[in-house]
Amino acid sequence: STLLVALAGGGMNPVSLLAKNLIFTTLLVVMLYKVRKPGTLALFVLVNMLISMLLLGGSVTLLPAMLLAAGCAEAAVVCGGGMGRPWAPVLAVAVYDLASKLLSLGVSWLFMRESPSMIYVIVPIVAIGYAGSLCGLFSGLRAVRELRHAGIVRD
Repeated sequence: STLLVALAGGGMNPVSLLAKNLIFTTLLVVMLYKVRKPGTLALFVLVNMLISMLLLGGSVTLLPAMLLAAGCAEAAVVCGGGMGRPWAPVLAVAVYDLASKLLSLGVSWLFMRESPSMIYVIVPIVAIGYAGSLCGLFSGLRAVRELRHAGIVRD
């Protein structure tokens, strides 16, 4: 679905980048509310990166950073009392989004050490994407509320 948003938006302009991250985070929140098991986020990251590499030509160099971000999110949930808490999926997605954005910036900096001024161009793009992710947290909560009302997501 995020691929369709990117294609329909005419590429990675700020509006489609914001919408892509909003939809991605919303669906991730709904998924974690539906499947409350440890390791769900890590499995999601593996499948997401596999599809990204095969269909979109994504780089395999981001896989360790994304898995580390998923590990940080899982650890934050465990420290917060486990997935049984009502706010645990939102915490997991928030930590995952922040850690993945920061770690992807770190990977970008590692590969662009010779021209660090390129990082100044990347940071606003990542910030716009993170703003979409923050909006996705709230829309994910609203979607879960509606899906609970419909009986699709159970407590």
